Amino acid sequence: MDAACPICERHFYTHNIQAHVEECLARSAAPTPVKAIKASSKPSPLSSSNKRSPTPPKQARNGNDSEPSLAKKAKLLAQSNAPMAERLRPKALQDLLGQDELLGPDKPLRCMLESGKIPNMILWGPPGCGKTSLAMVVAQLVQANTRFVSLSATTAKVATVREVFEKAVSEYQLLGRSTVLFVDEIHRFTKLQQDSFLPCVENGTITLIGATTENPSFEINSALLSRCRVFTLNKISTATIKALLQRGIRSGYVLPNGWDPESPPAIDMDDDALEYLAHQCNGDARIALNSLEMAVHGQKKDPASNVIKITEEDVRAGFRRSHALYDRKGDVHYDCISALHKSVRGSDADASLYWLGRMLEGGENPLFIARRLIVIASEDVGLADLHALPIATATFQACHAIGTLYSNSDLCLLGATGMPECEKNLAHCVVYLARAPKSVEAYKAYNNVKAFLANSVGPAPEVPLHLRNAPTPLMKDLGYGKEYKYNPDYEGVVDQTYLPGELIGLPSFFNHVKKPQ
Repeated sequence: MDAACPICERHFYTHNIQAHVEECLARSAAPTPVKAIKASSKPSPLSSSNKRSPTPPKQARNGNDSEPSLAKKAKLLAQSNAPMAERLRPKALQDLLGQDELLGPDKPLRCMLESGKIPNMILWGPPGCGKTSLAMVVAQLVQANTRFVSLSATTAKVATVREVFEKAVSEYQLLGRSTVLFVDEIHRFTKLQQDSFLPCVENGTITLIGATTENPSFEINSALLSRCRVFTLNKISTATIKALLQRGIRSGYVLPNGWDPESPPAIDMDDDALEYLAHQCNGDARIALNSLEMAVHGQKKDPASNVIKITEEDVRAGFRRSHALYDRKGDVHYDCISALHKSVRGSDADASLYWLGRMLEGGENPLFIARRLIVIASEDVGLADLHALPIATATFQACHAIGTLYSNSDLCLLGATGMPECEKNLAHCVVYLARAPKSVEAYKAYNNVKAFLANSVGPAPEVPLHLRNAPTPLMKDLGYGKEYKYNPDYEGVVDQTYLPGELIGLPSFFNHVKKPQ
């Protein structure tokens, strides 16, 4: 998506054109260099103070006559070198595909954008779901007296952001011109750096649009978050991905370099190839479009028919495996371990193995999973199968031992993870825990104890004297351990209390706890 500068007629991407126009205006307003004045053959301005400066020679004034053609070539070069996903970014709101929950007809966000009311917002979603594309469409919707600035937190420094704020304040006070600031990957800024946004967002000097792949609840300053609306963008559906790929084929942007613009080749892509690619990209439009481009560039056109044929095998050749969306430090990390835990708790061995595989194949640390299995062994299996905890503990030790062995081996390039051998230990343990009987008797009873202690009023009851140890004569004289009945010396149940006197007679902590089968 590009636009021409109204001053020099050069072409730039839309999100960069504003900065270039301002630079051009500044250059045109600058005083004429002294060297240029001396080079003039006309009389000094002192002798003709009431006359305008002479018109520059036609050749000098039109020195950029060839610039439109050069700009056109630069445009074609940019189109051929930029990834297809960048070249095919939508130019208008109606061109956006997917996210119908937010941008469908009569949806709140769409209505606000169409009315020109752009709120402070955080766009949260996985890679390739359209966050940046939506922001670039907003750049086209802003009013004429609004400036749109685009930054990326991966490269912008705090000084750059402050410079944007200072300019926004000046323009708002002097010209009444507001600023819309788009910050991509806003979670890259620290919480302290995000504080610098607060004053300008609070007084409306800037309208902030932030894009992030991380959970805003954890990564965005709570004060800043309270001033923005969070819009959640989902992975793009398979049907929408297919429509996007078909649009890409029709657009011509997918064609390789060197094609004849007078007779461009046609793209003939099998339905099976389209279906395969749409499913394999895991809802990521960027991966889908760039993979399509790779498949097309890897084929030659048929000279007779002027057609580039793409089959499913061609797509598979450049797309060997499914794109696994997994981040060891992000939300998917916690979501997958939660799904594994709940699947084991629900005794579904198939689902348990599936989530285990998702995590391991995504690069998860096996020891992290093994630690959670130890928790499951006591929390969910508990007293129903006393072998569960030793097996889970042994699994952790096995993963650790294999990882140590691999980390000391010069032949291993996988570090200390112990993969792939320890996956067998984890699968063994996961299936055992999933099939084991379940009991939360001890787990819930202890939760009842914690709740009782948290709700207790007044001083904690003293430990009864007969339960106290008496290692010294003084303690014996004080009655410590007196009348304690040593259970092995008695047959049957010993008539002896073990709770403080104040708690005797209260309901058992095991009441309302499901007993093991």
